Amino acid sequence: MAKETADDIDEAAASWAARADRGLSVVETAELDAWLRGDIRRSGAYARMTWALMSTERPEADAGVGARASQRMTRRQWMAGGGAIAASLAGAGVYLNAVRPVAYSTRKGEKKVVSLDDGSVMTLNTNTRVEVRYAKDRRLIRLVEGEALFDVAKDRDRPFIVSARNAEVRAVGTSFTVSNVDSAPVEVLVREGIVDVTRANLAQQAPTRLKANSRAILARDTGAVAVAHVDDTELGSDLAWKDGRIVFQGETLAAAAAKFARYSDIGIVIVDPDLGAEKVAGVFDANDPVGFAKSVALSLNAKAEIRADVVRLAR
Repeated sequence: MAKETADDIDEAAASWAARADRGLSVVETAELDAWLRGDIRRSGAYARMTWALMSTERPEADAGVGARASQRMTRRQWMAGGGAIAASLAGAGVYLNAVRPVAYSTRKGEKKVVSLDDGSVMTLNTNTRVEVRYAKDRRLIRLVEGEALFDVAKDRDRPFIVSARNAEVRAVGTSFTVSNVDSAPVEVLVREGIVDVTRANLAQQAPTRLKANSRAILARDTGAVAVAHVDDTELGSDLAWKDGRIVFQGETLAAAAAKFARYSDIGIVIVDPDLGAEKVAGVFDANDPVGFAKSVALSLNAKAEIRADVVRLAR
């Protein structure tokens, strides 16, 4: 395969910059990310094209054909101008933020609150990664993995769009969570306001509208959206992780152990399957699986064998 030349990269970068200016779909955003990662030279080229496009003045609506022709830039002139602009901005250290997404993440057991430039606030749960890219007509968030609460600042001219696997969630000003954890389906929980949920790659599909105290679950295989009402008690339980807590209301012990595994490297092993099917309830410290195991052992007449990196529960 012939090596990609600088002109080839510039041409592709110009095309991507033009497409990004019109707005990219979730799939196109992923394709752009993959293209940028494919060659270290591409980021610089894309930066030049993006800033050249942003700095190019459009002809006045009433200008004649001759005026429009005189203002039109050739591709080579456009690239050269973009390079000069990019160089000056790079010297000030300001342009990369607009070209590549800004990533935020948490480790297992960690929680983080992130204030964004527009006044929105993200609260990241354990083991979460989010990529933020703001465009002039939209605010794009990609939940790569994990769970996050978004308190969105109102801006009707720039919708706040969160993509997670097979889901796209669009809001203007509201408060909601999106969960994209392991093999579980994507979940959207609305605390305040209204959001629209659509399947990724289906822009023509009518969105599913969610109001406050609503939950949507998107099936992994079909992307079908199931909606359910959530009362204030359940809503509070689902958001207890913000305060470092896990609330169980009749889940099986096996499901509870799996949830604790998201927050700690200390695993809970349930030796007896019948014990794993027992129901548990209560409020627990998310980062204290040992304390949870001891409490459960007492209430279920079981034994907790505590080792360095695992707790074994048995009867």
